[in-house]
Amino acid sequence: MMIKLMAGVIVGTLVTVGAQADDMANRGEYLATIMDCTGCHTGGALAGKPDAALYLAGSSIGFEIPGLGIFYPPNLTPDADTGLGGWSEADIIKSLRTGVRPDGRELAPVMPWRSYSKMTESDAQALASYLKSLKPVRNAIPQIAASSDAAKGPYLTVAMPKK
Repeated sequence: MMIKLMAGVIVGTLVTVGAQADDMANRGEYLATIMDCTGCHTGGALAGKPDAALYLAGSSIGFEIPGLGIFYPPNLTPDADTGLGGWSEADIIKSLRTGVRPDGRELAPVMPWRSYSKMTESDAQALASYLKSLKPVRNAIPQIAASSDAAKGPYLTVAMPKK
């Protein structure tokens, strides 16, 4: 009788933990959607033709910010070589809160991390967990180009108003 009771408690706990993980993944996916992560970080999205095979795997189309350079939205999948595979969930959260990557480089100015830094801890954890749960997609994107360098790929530009 005691063994059946303990087995029931264990199964009930596992079901609860599994449901909580599903809830967190669903919340993370929801947040990635309303934060429009796909608008920049999905291949083809900036050209109006998002490629489902490159979902959150980075973009070969960048943004030029006059005086700073051309920035290409990086791969957010957990691919070890081209994405966030080497980042922990804590690294992702810290980057969203501070605008600084684990390697010390600042995020591109077009990344709205200042707004994202206001997320609740549970939302930040859900988003980080979701990104880490994605299927890794190997997709190298062009390197950042300084203003004086030739572009490594196509890009959109931010035009400053003329006086």
